Amino acid sequence: MAKPSLKARLYEVIFGTEPGPGRNFDIFLIFIILTSVTALFVDSVASIHERFGDWLFIAEIVFTILFTLEYIARIYCSPNRRAYILSFYGLVDLLATLPTYLSLFIPGAQHLLVIRIFRVLRVFRVFKLFHYMSEANVLIRSLISSRRKISVFLVSVLTLIVVFGALMYLIEGPENGFTSLPRSMYWAIVTVTTVGYGDIAPHTPLGQFIAALAMITSYAIIAIPTGILSAELIQESQRSMNNRQCNSCEKFGHGKESSFCHHCGEKLPPPN
Repeated sequence: MAKPSLKARLYEVIFGTEPGPGRNFDIFLIFIILTSVTALFVDSVASIHERFGDWLFIAEIVFTILFTLEYIARIYCSPNRRAYILSFYGLVDLLATLPTYLSLFIPGAQHLLVIRIFRVLRVFRVFKLFHYMSEANVLIRSLISSRRKISVFLVSVLTLIVVFGALMYLIEGPENGFTSLPRSMYWAIVTVTTVGYGDIAPHTPLGQFIAALAMITSYAIIAIPTGILSAELIQESQRSMNNRQCNSCEKFGHGKESSFCHHCGEKLPPPN
């Protein structure tokens, strides 16, 4: 047998996920990614930056060089370079190296390196955790299915915020901190979302009554999107069920991954 070329060996190591060099490389890569992100967070602490800033900067340069070489190697050994470059992982791999180079021209751009954490998503591919991705797809499809209902809900909430903000601007006025309609709407958003910073507060009895009404209304508002999403999740789960029939008891409702009947225990026919 002909000896594999350098490009083929690189592809097996860099893109491979089976036990061996491919998986070991990905595990090592994930460790390096987590280390570089940790160094970025640690460097943002002033006391640590003063003592170890130079060492952390050198470490970041080393990380960037390693990720750059890895990105170039991925392009070199990829069978479809264009597909890799334009893929999600390809774009994340590129963005993982750019901030360090941009920081040479734009001070502070290196903090965008936190985007490297997205590269850890390879853990799903490395450890064959695709069933977690299928569950995430159910959630995404549920959000898409409920987008119209959620849009109507958001428009209704914005209308309430405008009404409450206008009322407070009219009742309280600039002397109590409600200096404009946008600032009054800011108070309404903070109140309806139950955040309550307290930087603006009503002083008149009528204003306090409107504020109490907004707070009570907010509790009803919070429950609505939860109910909408829960209903869509149930429907999506039902839709994702494969309507397979047991040959023994003729019952339906078995999932795609089921091997035996939930009712009688007989072996199910293979999914369509």
